[in-house]
Amino acid sequence: MITLTALRSFSVPVQAPCITPENFAGKSITEIKALPVTEGNCNVTLGDLFKLEQTPEETPNITLNGDLGKVKRVGQAMKSGEIVINGNIGMHTGEKMAGGKIVITGNAGGWTGSEMKKGTIEIHGDGGDYLASPYRGNDLGMKGGLITVDGNVGSDVGCHLKGGIIKIKGSAGRFLGYHMNDGVIYVEKDCDVRTGACMVGGKIVVGGTLEILPSFTIDSIKPKVKVDNITSVTGPFYVFLGDLSEHGTGKLFVNKSANSALKFYEKYL
Repeated sequence: MITLTALRSFSVPVQAPCITPENFAGKSITEIKALPVTEGNCNVTLGDLFKLEQTPEETPNITLNGDLGKVKRVGQAMKSGEIVINGNIGMHTGEKMAGGKIVITGNAGGWTGSEMKKGTIEIHGDGGDYLASPYRGNDLGMKGGLITVDGNVGSDVGCHLKGGIIKIKGSAGRFLGYHMNDGVIYVEKDCDVRTGACMVGGKIVVGGTLEILPSFTIDSIKPKVKVDNITSVTGPFYVFLGDLSEHGTGKLFVNKSANSALKFYEKYL
């Protein structure tokens, strides 16, 4: 196992896509220290910013310690292995991830898991805006894998989702699942406005309060819903179909007991 400990706090963004198990494999500590990163507009090396230590343990492959909120692109395009981040981490963590596991004990910056294909990301704090979402202007959403968040997430999470599962134990910001195509998003608590806007497929499960867009229609009431092979949630749940403005067939499962304001929809069943 390689342990990286920040030598100081960073005042400007650090771009460190070289921090992956694949890039470290087969290299000596000296070679890893020489891997290029950028700090602001300066070209530096990992050894300039981190203390590196090697221990016999094989898992996790990489451990990061320190004030890392400005360190970006850790685990970018990783395909295997495990990275543990003790604390907060910056934007684009696990971007284009195709396998392996990333564990974040603190909060994650924006665009974590963007364009993710496989693997697992565990966030034990809050997730930022654009979790599992593409850059503005494209539709390359998450295609597979699993992201779990113990806290809350920001806005525009799971946009253009094409597969995979996102589980959020807290609440979610606005535009959750915007233009969603497939996959599953489960939010245990509340969602802000515009949830499921323009979705054409997939499933969103909300355990707390939710404001339904007028372009969704009620379909049924279900006693429970299956999130994945591990998680099933007891309801009852209102089931809404949409977004009809996009001729969508996505499903919103909304907790009935937490949304008494939606009771009037029952007359349409």
